[in-house]
Amino acid sequence: MIDQLIEKIEKTGAPIVVGLDPNLCFIPKHIKEEAFECYGRTPKAVAEAFYRFNKEIIDEIYDIVPAVKPQIAMYEQYGYLGIEAYIKTVDYAKQKGLMVIGDIKRSDIASTAEAYANGHIGEIEIEGSRHTVFNHDAITLNPYLGVDSIEPYIENCRKLDKGLFILVRTSNPNSGEFQNLDVGGEKLCERVGRSVHQWGGVVIGKRGYSAIGAVVGATHPEDAKTLRKIMPNNFFLVPGYGAQGAKAEDLKDYFNKDGLGAIVNSSRGIIAAYKDERYKNRFTEEAFALASREAAAEMKKDLEKVWR
Repeated sequence: MIDQLIEKIEKTGAPIVVGLDPNLCFIPKHIKEEAFECYGRTPKAVAEAFYRFNKEIIDEIYDIVPAVKPQIAMYEQYGYLGIEAYIKTVDYAKQKGLMVIGDIKRSDIASTAEAYANGHIGEIEIEGSRHTVFNHDAITLNPYLGVDSIEPYIENCRKLDKGLFILVRTSNPNSGEFQNLDVGGEKLCERVGRSVHQWGGVVIGKRGYSAIGAVVGATHPEDAKTLRKIMPNNFFLVPGYGAQGAKAEDLKDYFNKDGLGAIVNSSRGIIAAYKDERYKNRFTEEAFALASREAAAEMKKDLEKVWR
């Protein structure tokens, strides 16, 4: 998985993952109205609108970025119909050649962790018949429960060439409440980073990077500098660029000297670009996906300041 991701980053010239985190306020009026006309103001209508919205964006960005990252909660809130839209989105992205990082942030132990692992980056077995449910290439995990909450996923990484991005230093404003706690002379996020580095040693790709990476928010560049030293060959999944305030200049220490080591996420900055003042006069609401393509292209150009 990690070698494929690196290959796609190099091919597109874009260390970018687009967060497919739809919200009804992002969906253009014409898509919502058509869905409501067919299905009423129901979860079914929202699920159909989300999938159409995602599909049109994927059609415009698949050739200029390597990956997408759907946030499962945005879909789960609409029940099984939302999950169906999520699965269809994942499958369509894969059909277009994109890699998919499922932003699921699961955390549990023993048989529950194994069930999550089988469903999201593994296979389920039904009396001798094996099936893939969520066609993710990688997923995000919360390590708060310790190593036994991570081990079942590592086994699937080994067997099926999948990847993990484990929460280490997140981009939200209050993340330091726990992540900056002193633990034996270092921050808790640094201690977690050491564990991620250790876990990652069992799944190293041909390019020297591990398939087990870390989520390190773009809003904490000083921590990123330390964490990069702790995790030199773990890929960083970097939220917080754009809408949360981080700029390309903040990201120079997230990348290694080889220009690799990080993939930067933008969600609403790309998928809701048509609402941004920079694009309103250039793209109609019906051309929302073209605005997303333009935003992704501009993000790519911006990141070239720090990763090449």
